[in-house]
Amino acid sequence: MPVVPVLDSTVHYEQHGSAPFVFLHGNPASSHIWRNVLPELGGLAPDLIGMGRSGKPAIDYSFDDHARYLDAWFDALGLDRVVLVGHDWGGALAFDWAARHPSRVAGIAFFETMLKPLRSEELQPAARERTRRLRSPIGEELVLDQDTVVRQAFTGGVRTPVSDEDMATYLAPFPDRESRRPVLAWIRQLPVDGDPPALIGRMEAYGAWLASSADVPKLLLTFEGSPTLAITPALAAWCTENVAALDVVALGEAGHHAPEDKPKEIAAAIRSWAESSALVA
Repeated sequence: MPVVPVLDSTVHYEQHGSAPFVFLHGNPASSHIWRNVLPELGGLAPDLIGMGRSGKPAIDYSFDDHARYLDAWFDALGLDRVVLVGHDWGGALAFDWAARHPSRVAGIAFFETMLKPLRSEELQPAARERTRRLRSPIGEELVLDQDTVVRQAFTGGVRTPVSDEDMATYLAPFPDRESRRPVLAWIRQLPVDGDPPALIGRMEAYGAWLASSADVPKLLLTFEGSPTLAITPALAAWCTENVAALDVVALGEAGHHAPEDKPKEIAAAIRSWAESSALVA
């Protein structure tokens, strides 16, 4: 599989054909989450630094760190006029990259991602309690000393638990305490109640770009039927009022890790939007 040197490490990515799509995953996933979407559309799907089969340099795994390595990956491959597809933190990284490289972005499709800083009362009760616990000292024990968080993502964060084989693939990058630090770092960066300040500033910057970039087609996919969903009807309504050039498509029941539940539907919706927006032939 393709691997490129990036800064002081390496980034692994999956590739199908030469389509302009770039698929960005979130936490605690890898490019594996796109395995049933990528072949339908074509394009590239990198593993974020410290995740999947990418390298694990000695960094903090802050949002800024992930953005730096992702920038270097885009530049190493000379990617231009891409159509970004982002899920979870991959969506936030897509927004951030687009806001800083507007001439290199043709369109963005996103779902179950971080659009704006949140207040704790905007979170669903289960997510609010989970965030509190994992930001507390017990978070290291829960995330670093066991693989429960990864397992729960693909059992409870989906409508149908993944197969044993797929679970093994998701667990493989995180065999021990040190290897799980990127997972904990992502969890602790959830932008709630003004923390962490550096990320809040970046989100405000890409929020301004999302609101003003009427020349860039955007697609929001929404889902229902699971308490793990991050984009509620209220947040989807906020998007229609605050994101320029936005189409919204509802795809029915799925969990937060929707590519596991609705890969064919996700691919079909993105293809239809991209064709109608003249992003692909």
